[in-house]
Amino acid sequence: MKKIEKTSKVTVHYTGKLEDGSVFDTSLSEGRDPLVAKLGEGQLIPGFESGLLDMTVGDKRTVEIEPANAYGEYQDFMLQEVPLENLPSDVEVGAMLQAETQMGLINFVVKEIKESTAILDANHPLAGQKLIFDLEVLEVE
Repeated sequence: MKKIEKTSKVTVHYTGKLEDGSVFDTSLSEGRDPLVAKLGEGQLIPGFESGLLDMTVGDKRTVEIEPANAYGEYQDFMLQEVPLENLPSDVEVGAMLQAETQMGLINFVVKEIKESTAILDANHPLAGQKLIFDLEVLEVE
C-alpha cells in the first residue's frame, strides 16, 4: 500500500478535540465530506500534516498537536482596544468582525465591551490550545 509522503494528496476523515474532550470540528458530521488536501502546500496546520506521514489507506491514528505546530501560542499583543463608535452599533461579546489593515483582512473576536471601548482579539480561536485529532485515511494519491 502507498504510504503518505510529504507531497501526497490525501483524503481523510478527522475529528478535532481539545484536551477536555470537547469536539471543535469533525468531517464525520452529517452532510460533511472528508478532508481532501495536498501535503506540503500549507493547506493544513503543520502538526496535522506531520501526523499523517507514513499512514496508508485504512489506517487510524490519534495525534496530539502542541500549539506551536497548530495555531501558535496565545499572543497578548494581538488584543486591541477600539472606540465603540468604530464598531457596529449592535456589536456583542463573542461577535466575529473583520477589518482591513495594512497586513490585509484580519478577523477579530469581540472579547469585552466597556463603557466607550471594546477589546478585540485577533488571535486564532484555537491559539494556545493543544489539539487532538482522530484521523482515518480513506485515499492516498
